[in-house]
Amino acid sequence: MTQGQRNIPFLNLLQINERFREEINEAISRVLDSGWYILGKEVESFEKEFANYCGVKHCITVGNGLDALSLILKAMEFEEGSEIIVPANTYIATILAISANRLRPVLVEPDLDSYNIDPSLIESHITEKTKAIMVVHLYGQTANMKPIQEIANKHGLKIIEDAAQAHGALYNGKRVGNLGDAAGFSFFPGKNLGALGDGGAITTNDDELAHKLRAYRNYGSHIKYVNDVKGVNSRLDEIQAAILRVKLKYLDEDNQKRRNVANYYIENIKNPLLSLPKIKNGDPLSHVWHLFVIRTEERERLQKYLLEKGINTLIHYPIPPHNQKAYMELQNLSLEITEKIHREVISIPISPILTMEDRKYIVEQLNEFA
Repeated sequence: MTQGQRNIPFLNLLQINERFREEINEAISRVLDSGWYILGKEVESFEKEFANYCGVKHCITVGNGLDALSLILKAMEFEEGSEIIVPANTYIATILAISANRLRPVLVEPDLDSYNIDPSLIESHITEKTKAIMVVHLYGQTANMKPIQEIANKHGLKIIEDAAQAHGALYNGKRVGNLGDAAGFSFFPGKNLGALGDGGAITTNDDELAHKLRAYRNYGSHIKYVNDVKGVNSRLDEIQAAILRVKLKYLDEDNQKRRNVANYYIENIKNPLLSLPKIKNGDPLSHVWHLFVIRTEERERLQKYLLEKGINTLIHYPIPPHNQKAYMELQNLSLEITEKIHREVISIPISPILTMEDRKYIVEQLNEFA
């Protein structure tokens, strides 16, 4: 990058959160003044507000998104060795949650256009050991839930949503978090609804499951020093809950700003070397554009070229889960579509604060890539 050239960060969290500085400072002060910092009124209020936002009966906050998924599986109490169907194209946390509960992940290829699990391939992977389908609303787009729900109903399977990247996305008028038996969310700072630290949540309409989860996240206890189950310590703290309450008010507005950026990219990027993402469900509200992911066989060269132009990019994700050293037992799988995706994807900047000037510059540079 030459001196004086612009530098467009992949994601400027400082500027994103600066918009809420005054309200966040007030929220933090409110917590400090309360003298109560774990499982207090801020957590209780955020859980009610987020449950209402998602259209569900219960929200149970936890320490992070991985814990959210892990605790859902723990509370569902599947027999050890039970099989959970999961998309092969996902971040490894989805699969870690399964193996952490001594369950077996069964990887299913995605649809190449949406990057989400291909419903037409699910049924052939179901066995007598299958207990659940864990869908991932990857990059911010809802999975194709209707056929998945039909398969789950036919075979008596639970549906668990990994909604870590899709806060606020809609499928047939219902928000993610309300499309299955339970859903796990992450509030990692870079998410569409991000805290200023780690955080996560579980949403569900199942009263019994919610009751179990409130104990599991808190050492297995509903009453202090009375432990009903072998739980963990996974709790959203009061300060993060207070910050999330501020940012939740602006989530729909910010998601629409992301859609505006994505629409501009889709309408103006015209380079035949690049494959652009597609909205598969026919509803623009089904995608909240956590990431804008393009594909190219020239990924390394493109990433270097963009960096030279002052445009920062990331790769989500360079190595598919079944090729990770941590999952040696899965490395005999042949997953051509997943491997193609992980070999070719590159994420370009998208956020609620990306200026029109920067959008135009990014499009211009992408169109000139040859």
